Amino acid sequence: MSSSSSVHHVSEFRKYAKDYNPIAIGSIDGQDTTPHDNGIQRAADSFYKANSRVSGNPRNTIFIGRIFRETTESTLRDKFQRFGKIEECRLVRDLITGISKNYAFIEFRERSAAIAAYDSMNGVTVDGARLLVDFEWERRMKGWKPRRLGGGFGGKRESGQLRFGCRDRPFIRPKSQSIVDYRDVFRHQKSKKKEK
Repeated sequence: MSSSSSVHHVSEFRKYAKDYNPIAIGSIDGQDTTPHDNGIQRAADSFYKANSRVSGNPRNTIFIGRIFRETTESTLRDKFQRFGKIEECRLVRDLITGISKNYAFIEFRERSAAIAAYDSMNGVTVDGARLLVDFEWERRMKGWKPRRLGGGFGGKRESGQLRFGCRDRPFIRPKSQSIVDYRDVFRHQKSKKKEK
């Protein structure tokens, strides 16, 4: 492999998924071509269309995960309203029991408020639980599959069904099979900076 193709390979790496490919999402570096668990196979075989009952602007909506079961919508509003006007706060609950499923969505009036909340609230503790704050992906990411179909970005280490390519678990740069001349990589990066 020539050094120019090595440079090309290095520049293509992305920590976060651009499109949702269940097989790639199930791999630590986004390079897998075969599913390694039944959930990934189920997601790859499934068809999913975004929930049409959800309204609002997906670009202004954040996802809040790992919420303490007793946390309420009013608590979430209190914690997030400092970033801007909240259009809607929806704590997802079980349809039968009404018990929180430990995640919620908040839609802000302005995109800048959603970005500020994304930047500031990830890892903040609310009611004893450390929050995971990310953007809503269901209506924004091509090919999205929810966790119930084996997709999503969730998963527990104990189950062996981890998903990558997200804020919580970004892809790790794949180990190159060839020797990369890093002097060429740095030259390429410097020349790109000069072009800007």
